[in-house]
This record gives sequence, C-alpha cells and structure tokens, in this order.
Amino acid sequence: MARIERSQVGAFCWSELCSSEWAEGKSFYTQLFNWQHVDQPIGEGCFYTMLQKHGDDVAAMYQMMPEQKEAQVPSHWLGYVAVDNVDEMAERAKSLGADIIAGPHDVPEAGRMVMLQEPGGARFALWQAGAHTGTKRELEAGVPYWYELASQHSTKSEAFYCELLGWQADHQAKENMDYVVFSYNGKPVAGMLEMTEEWQGVPPHWMLYFAVLDCDEIADKAKSLGGEVCVPPTDIPQVGRFAVITDPQGAVFSVMASVMDKITN
Repeated sequence: MARIERSQVGAFCWSELCSSEWAEGKSFYTQLFNWQHVDQPIGEGCFYTMLQKHGDDVAAMYQMMPEQKEAQVPSHWLGYVAVDNVDEMAERAKSLGADIIAGPHDVPEAGRMVMLQEPGGARFALWQAGAHTGTKRELEAGVPYWYELASQHSTKSEAFYCELLGWQADHQAKENMDYVVFSYNGKPVAGMLEMTEEWQGVPPHWMLYFAVLDCDEIADKAKSLGGEVCVPPTDIPQVGRFAVITDPQGAVFSVMASVMDKITN
C-alpha cells in the first residue's frame, strides 16, 4: 500500500457517496473529518454536495433515489478512475466482460463518466475530466488515500484491470495472504485481496481508505457520531494502522494512519 497521485490518468481520482439519508450522512462526515460542504442543486430538493477541505474538493455525496431505497440498495462509496476517453474505455470494458450500469454521459462543465460492474462483480466508475479533475489534495488527514479491491475471483479481476487500464500487478505475501499492488507506469494506484470464507455474504467491492493522523481517535469519534467500527484499529507491519467503519446510513469505508507516508493535518 502506498500513496497514489490524484491527477494521474490510470489512477483513482474521485470518491462519491450515495447515501440513503443525505442530510444525516453529511453531518456525520463533516464532523468526523472536519470537512466543509457546498450543496449544488441537481433537482427539486436534491443536491450534489462537494465535501471540501480548506475550500478544495476532496469528495462528494448525494441523496439516494427513492427507487434505490425501495430496492434496498445500501449506502455506498464509489471510486472513479481517471481516463483520457470514457467512451473508448467503456467499449473496451464491455469487450472484457464488464457491464455498463450508467452512462457514458456528460456531467455539465465537469467532465464525462461511466459506471461499470467488472467481471468479478465490483462496481467502479471512469472519469474523463473537463473542468473538474477530481480530488484536489493528497497526503492530508481526511483525504482519500488508498483504494482496495476485495474480489471473489482475484485472478479474473486482475486480468480485467490490467487489460483495461494498463495496470501492472505485483503479488506480495502479507500475513498469510497474497496481496496485489496495482501500479501504472511504475506508480502504485490500488490494491487487491482475495475474499475468503470469512467474507461470506459480503459482495465484491472497492474499499476506500481515508488518511488520518490517529486511527484510534477517529474510530472513537466515528462511534460517538453514530457509526460502527466493524474492524477495530489494527496494525499492518510497515504500512500503518487501519480501521473499517460503517457510517450511520450503512456505507462502509476505512481509515489509515500511514507509517509509509508523512500525512499532514
């Protein structure tokens, strides 16, 4: 696990929360990470909220649609990978076995996107930047730090991402498991692990990690705000200390206090 460069094509550039309760979710995250927010109207009574640090966009969130709630879609974070041409990449993804969930379509003035479900079942998005390139800060507390794929078919997933995005896969033995670090042009951009029987009932997914200065402090703060710590603060030798948290609306994310990179406040 190592930092990624936000502006790099081929790397994750943006993170977006679809929340079953937008107002309550906004309150949770802005207090947890000391974010500011800007609510941008996208319809009657609906907003696309830019979550900001020191006035710079670091992530976003919006209210889940009623039909999604009726279908019991859980609140969730979605990661976007930066690409040069969304339409070409969407066609390539389809040819490699992915399903298109939404798009490709324009986001007025911001860019162009498509949401995909890869052959292993995890969902992610591709982003062709216009005026909005993505997360504006890195290596700071409360900013996306790492993206990790939990796959039930890691061999299939590895082949898909390497073929689609030109990622290189480095297999590393870590604590009795094979951990894959994906790189693009020699720079780490994401990780992957194989889901075991312990993950029974959990669908394949991309996990978002936020950088923090003190993992234990943030985990305690999340609990005080109504979140649940589903994996308590745990050390990863030579990497850092992490915890997995479920927000009050059910979206899952992780926090990481890194020993590999100097994280500032």
